[in-house]
Amino acid sequence: MLRAQMRKPILVALTVACVVSTGASQAACSRNNIEAVNLANEADKQRESNPDEAISKYEQAKTMDPSNYRILWKLAKTYKKKENWDKVNETLAPAVKLAPDHADFFWLKGYALEQIAEKKNTGWADAKEPLETAIKLDPNFADPHFDLANVLYHLDDEKGALDHYTKAIELKPDLLAAYGELGDLYRRLGFMDQAEQVAKEGVAMDKGDKTGFNVHTLYGFLLEQKGDIKGAIKEYESAKKACGQCNEKGENIIFLNLGAAYAHDTPPRKSEANANILSFQKTICKGGAAARYADECTQASEIQKLVSGTQAP
Repeated sequence: MLRAQMRKPILVALTVACVVSTGASQAACSRNNIEAVNLANEADKQRESNPDEAISKYEQAKTMDPSNYRILWKLAKTYKKKENWDKVNETLAPAVKLAPDHADFFWLKGYALEQIAEKKNTGWADAKEPLETAIKLDPNFADPHFDLANVLYHLDDEKGALDHYTKAIELKPDLLAAYGELGDLYRRLGFMDQAEQVAKEGVAMDKGDKTGFNVHTLYGFLLEQKGDIKGAIKEYESAKKACGQCNEKGENIIFLNLGAAYAHDTPPRKSEANANILSFQKTICKGGAAARYADECTQASEIQKLVSGTQAP
């Protein structure tokens, strides 16, 4: 998913949180804070090149100064880089109490819970409250609107999902993921004109990178349903270009979509259709995902017969 940049960045170099006084306990606190800050600043330099080592140092710093929410934030973002969503959630639990006015903290906590729910296909309600809190703290923050829309959709609140996808787009017009999800939700609800309008607007915002995959795929599908095969092919080709190897979750379907569109072009582009169908069958229909894509694999087989001439168009 496309993610907006943090609008309230934490300083790269942390500062000491307590001041040395004449009291022994305060002096000890200061020493711990200084050591924690130094460790965290060292971890900052390793976060990109060696996130595991950075995590180790952030964890040590957290133990030395558990009240420093800036260290918790940096640790949580590094766990996010590793896609360790349980640790992101665990790390931010005290952070949101120490810094209850930071919308970013509540957003990332809600996002982590959303990812956990996605993996387990349950627990969507857990993500709702922190995302709603992030929006209350910063109504102009696009990301929690987008993620709350995802959560509300899984909680069968389609009206709420539509509203928050729309709001995310209003706040961040180049958030392509929101166009894809909003347009697809309109499609699922049967509002095809609205779906096409949203998809068309999203395609116009395409930056030519991976984030354009979903919106090009959606627009291609909608054009294909209208009988505009050449328009659909153009969009499917753009989607395939966006996903590159197209080997991440949900991306393999582009080979089937493009193969079908080539097969039904005028005249049929048989060799291209066959090549894409074979790619889909190889990656999906002959692997562990075949059972989940039984209908699509049947469709692929029928298209292969069509382009080979063993079945009438």
